[in-house]
Amino acid sequence: MSSVQTNLRPCIFVKLLLDMNPLLLLLHLLFFLNLSPLAFGNHQFAYSGFTGANLTLDGVASITPNGLLELTNGTLRKKGHAFHPTPFSFSRAPNGTIHSFAVTYVFAIYCIQFDICGHGMAFLVAKTNNFSDAMPMQYLGLLNIYNNGNASNHLFAIELDTNKNDEFKDINNNHVGIDVNGLHSVNSSSAGYYDDTNGNFHNLILASYKMIQVWVEYDGHRTQINVTLAPLNMAKPFKPLVSATYNLSSVLSGKAYVGFSSSTGSFIARQYVLGWSFGLNMPAPPIDVTKLPKLPHEGPRPRSKVLEIMLPICTATFVLVVGSIVILFIRRRLRYAELREDWEVEFGPHRFSYKDLFHATEGFKNKNLLGIGGFGRVYKGVLPTSKLEVAVKRISHDSKQGMKEFASEVVSIGCLQHRNLVQLHGYCRRKGELFLVYEYMANGSLDKYLYDQERKLTLSWDERFQIIKGIASGLLYLHDEWERVVLHRDIKPSNVLLDDRMNGYLGDFGLARLYDHGADPQTTHVVGTIGYLAPELAPARQPH
Repeated sequence: MSSVQTNLRPCIFVKLLLDMNPLLLLLHLLFFLNLSPLAFGNHQFAYSGFTGANLTLDGVASITPNGLLELTNGTLRKKGHAFHPTPFSFSRAPNGTIHSFAVTYVFAIYCIQFDICGHGMAFLVAKTNNFSDAMPMQYLGLLNIYNNGNASNHLFAIELDTNKNDEFKDINNNHVGIDVNGLHSVNSSSAGYYDDTNGNFHNLILASYKMIQVWVEYDGHRTQINVTLAPLNMAKPFKPLVSATYNLSSVLSGKAYVGFSSSTGSFIARQYVLGWSFGLNMPAPPIDVTKLPKLPHEGPRPRSKVLEIMLPICTATFVLVVGSIVILFIRRRLRYAELREDWEVEFGPHRFSYKDLFHATEGFKNKNLLGIGGFGRVYKGVLPTSKLEVAVKRISHDSKQGMKEFASEVVSIGCLQHRNLVQLHGYCRRKGELFLVYEYMANGSLDKYLYDQERKLTLSWDERFQIIKGIASGLLYLHDEWERVVLHRDIKPSNVLLDDRMNGYLGDFGLARLYDHGADPQTTHVVGTIGYLAPELAPARQPH
């Protein structure tokens, strides 16, 4: 094909256009203009929820089943990113300025407490969507310690920061900042909005887990950046929250990605985006708030009136119940409290707990009362652990002898081992009482067989002789055969006990005294029961 023919083609094309009907020509021009990306609509998008959205995600960012863009999932010290899949051309030819752009989005941040939160999130425009070198925590997943503030970052961001970091001169832990190539904001303000009616400032808590809408606008002609916040369903306030004059031509020349970044630190946080729209050289399309997905129920729920009324009542009831339990426990401990002194260390193995004796005798009920003696009452009992039948003698501390001497002698007798002596298993001391635990004798004391006319109990001569021999054998052991001399000093039928075979046992050593063999007992007064004392001692009760 000749060059002449080639050069004629444009001319023929122009001639055809000139020959066309003007209306037809206008339709052709509109068709070709609509093929350009700006007019066709690929410089504008809107998401009212993210179900099925083709976003580029990395880190811990994900889209939940109900269409939430979850930038962080509560994991500590993590980052998450979400980007529109294709970059936009921000350059404006031929003067080198960049296009105006606008963005609006709805977000919510969950923290356990708004003042203890794991950093925040940011909307960003950047030359790259690869932030693998960025750090979480105070760097918001945007930068790191080495590149923060570098002009080569080509980064523009609007930070919603829930943590105060002195390194970046943050004003507080609830602020909005305009960032260019670094996290030291060009300008910042506490989160909130200005009322259109009177211009008053109203504070907003970023980590309140309430839905908040953000508008970000850049005017390429005036190089003006405006950021506005308001609660969801409120019209955009006329006065921006924070503004800055900054020429972004050198920052966003050429193509750039738009998206979000977020991070967590040492505290739990979850950042959500519910809706998002963007327009390059045109307004951002409105977000259909009726189609926004619902937030999970992990955030603080409003208290009901019933809860506000019942919670103090339940708390007071709980404190009262716990206090009552503590008081009952203390009273129970005091009820079973026992006395212990240094002298008892020697006799430790013979000691019973008062609690065991209390349960063994069913609380020392009268139905278990075996008898009443000069020094106290005797109860039948069954030890809870060993199930051994015992006789428990309950003695008052108001004894003529000192308690220490009396107890030490009685426990010493517990070491005596003879077939005709009632075995002393042990003792217990509690407050004003002493408890002696003896071997239980099924047939009771001898006096019931000798003097109880109503029961008409009798003993044969063989039984009587067997009892006398047993008691005599026991006395021989006490006076001559044990390592020390034991003087019982109160031998009488009521202190002679009988087992189920009618064998005699000497018991009740309450008046007994111990002496060394060969020693001369120094008796200062006579003790015993009248009628069983030597006749010559009874009237004057003086020893001879």
